[in-house]
Amino acid sequence: MSEERRESPTPAGGADRPPRRPRTAHKQRSVVLYILLLFLAACVLILLSYLMQQRNNAQMLDGLNQSVSAMQSISQLQEDNLHLTEENARLENQVEDLEEQAARLEAERDALTEERDALDRQTRAMDWFWQINEAYVRSRYTTARTLIQGMAEAGLTAEDLPAESVTDSGRFSPADRYQEIYDRLY
Repeated sequence: MSEERRESPTPAGGADRPPRRPRTAHKQRSVVLYILLLFLAACVLILLSYLMQQRNNAQMLDGLNQSVSAMQSISQLQEDNLHLTEENARLENQVEDLEEQAARLEAERDALTEERDALDRQTRAMDWFWQINEAYVRSRYTTARTLIQGMAEAGLTAEDLPAESVTDSGRFSPADRYQEIYDRLY
């Protein structure tokens, strides 16, 4: 009996059919294939997520590098600004010194110009004086008076003549001699 049970009767008309596989193996394959597809999809999504993260990181690094470059540029500009401010202050001090020096030189030039003009007037007055003195000494009083008037018309006075004698002879200075001649003629 036990042997009879082992042999299973085949249904009618199915003597040549291969035995059927159980449905559980087919289901197991489908489940494994489904899990494999889900795993592959998860791997693809993880890979895409990784690539996107890398791209975002690269963009952030570029942004940070630009920020660092900008900060370095700002730092360099601030340093340059400080140097230029110091240079500007130094140059302004130099300009002030040069302006003071120019003002001193201008004052000296004005003083020298006044002295030159005074010496020029004194020289011209002395030319007139010697002619007046020569005419007076030769008793040409009319010529001496004409020369005194010419000297006055030239804008020269006794004040333009030297008030001190350049010789140690104790004689009159040119201004004193002129005044003496003028007093005697007028």
